[in-house]
Amino acid sequence: MAGMSREFNELVRAIGDCKSKQEEDTIVAKEVVTLRSRVADREASSRMKELVMRMMYCEMLGHRVEFGYIHAVNMTQRQALGEKRMGYLAASLFLDGDSELLILLVNTIQRDLRSASPWDMCAALSAVTRLIGGETIPAVLAPVKDAARHPDHHVRKKAVMALQRFMHKSPDAVEEMGAILKRTLADREPSVMAAGLCGLVDEARKDPPAYANLVPSLVSILKQVVEHRLARDFDYHRTPAPWLQIRLLKLLATLGHANQRTSEEMYHVLREVMTRADCKTTIGFAIMFEAVKTVCAIYPQPQLLALAADNTSRFLTSENRNVKCIGIDALSAIVQVNAEYAAEHQMVVIDCLEDPDDTLKWKTLELLFRMTNSSNVVVVVERMAAFLAATKDHHLKQDLVAKMTSLAERYAPSNAWYMETMNLVLEKGGELMQEEVAHNLMRLVAEGAAESEEADDALRRYAAQSYLALLPKPHAPDLLIQVGAWTLGEYAYLLAPAVTPLQVVDVVCDVLERGGGGVRRGATQAFLLSALTKLMPLCTQGGTEVAQEMIEKQQSARDLRVQQRAREFAPLLHRPNLIHHVVVLDASCEDITVDERLPQLDGLVAAALRKGAQPYLSPRHRQPPPD
Repeated sequence: MAGMSREFNELVRAIGDCKSKQEEDTIVAKEVVTLRSRVADREASSRMKELVMRMMYCEMLGHRVEFGYIHAVNMTQRQALGEKRMGYLAASLFLDGDSELLILLVNTIQRDLRSASPWDMCAALSAVTRLIGGETIPAVLAPVKDAARHPDHHVRKKAVMALQRFMHKSPDAVEEMGAILKRTLADREPSVMAAGLCGLVDEARKDPPAYANLVPSLVSILKQVVEHRLARDFDYHRTPAPWLQIRLLKLLATLGHANQRTSEEMYHVLREVMTRADCKTTIGFAIMFEAVKTVCAIYPQPQLLALAADNTSRFLTSENRNVKCIGIDALSAIVQVNAEYAAEHQMVVIDCLEDPDDTLKWKTLELLFRMTNSSNVVVVVERMAAFLAATKDHHLKQDLVAKMTSLAERYAPSNAWYMETMNLVLEKGGELMQEEVAHNLMRLVAEGAAESEEADDALRRYAAQSYLALLPKPHAPDLLIQVGAWTLGEYAYLLAPAVTPLQVVDVVCDVLERGGGGVRRGATQAFLLSALTKLMPLCTQGGTEVAQEMIEKQQSARDLRVQQRAREFAPLLHRPNLIHHVVVLDASCEDITVDERLPQLDGLVAAALRKGAQPYLSPRHRQPPPD
């Protein structure tokens, strides 16, 4: 390093050549010991600038050098500009707003803020933004305010930045901050104006109506920037003052939100920004993205939204994944305003799912979910299903299951398509699906949704065929087995003569014997037992011995729900005349009328009374036993 000693250069080189953190710590620890002894020498004053720099180097590498903090504070009082700036820089690194040494530094800052040298003032203002806390703001506030009107634009810029820092630390510390920031818009130096815009964006978000009168000025400034009227020094990749454009667009988006009058004043300049933005460079994409967000944030204008949607296609067709990601974000903002403007980009968005980048895939799925309607639901869900089958990410699968379920319930073109989609979701992500979704599917099968009974039976037949093929698959989720078992128990008779009830019984027995390992295992086995019981009366040719053994075996199951079902169903299997009355064919939607008097028990009650049983007394007729 130029101007530094050979010893310091060797230190930097040695640290750069370290192979491990331990080796680096050893070298820096030795340097700290050396610095402690060097600053105590009488001749240290002449070399203090380098010593402070070396202490900064050690501090940044994680080794405290408290013994040198006071030397950094003392260096701020020197007259040489290089040493003063080094002192302020070191103090900003070593100290914070609660440091005890800050008291010694405040007087130096006050003196430098009133210095005749603008460079001394800039050094002090740079330190102010880092060191001054809420308690010490009043000590320097007045000279910082005065510095905001200084003839030198470097000083004005740093003073505005310092005032913004004060606002962040103590919102009530700076009075008339809005007036100070508004004044920066008329500053002849663009860098000062840019510094003021940062504060205006924050203040406008707190109270947009208070700054709505600035819109004409902001539009005029943005127009001048876009038309390349600023000096070439502010260009970046031949783009005129891009960061200034972005700040202006952010401020316009805040002021135009839900305000038709102010938004109308912006339409022309926003169109010009999007037209002139150079999307061959990254910074051009950044300006275009901010312009699209502004168009979506203000009061909507159809022509601008259409132009924003057209420009968004440039993002999506880019080979740069980062650009594609912000393109997805831009299109998402447009969809929130009006999804029609994004419809023509549907296939381009779907193609983004093929990208190996997980973040891009996630953003694309969110956008597709918002873009989906009744006309494109089949295509979108089909691509989501392919993605669900391929992904291994648990959180992504959970999100996909929820989205596919929601889209199918809202936009299903037919009941058969809905059932097919739900079966696919159950098969690929049933362990992540809510039980309410499965209940809705069973309700659809039971109640039907067509005008004729033939169409409803066709739907039920399709469901039974589907689950007969899905249940034997290994590792089938519990929820899929539950829906399938219920459907086969209710409507397996519709499969005849192509499939006999005995064949269905064999399938259900195989699944029951295989068991389930999910969290709903007991409930799943209970569904399977119920299905077997419903299927038994259909097997008029016999051959159900295995099923009967299976049900009797489950009477000793650990799960109480399974054990209860098995003990209830087992006696019915030996009473064929009774089971036909208990298990009624296709009666899942039939209304059940119950006589609260229970007349079928009258004979049993009369027999019990003859044997000496006490008659039933209602609670109001019961008397407490005598003492």
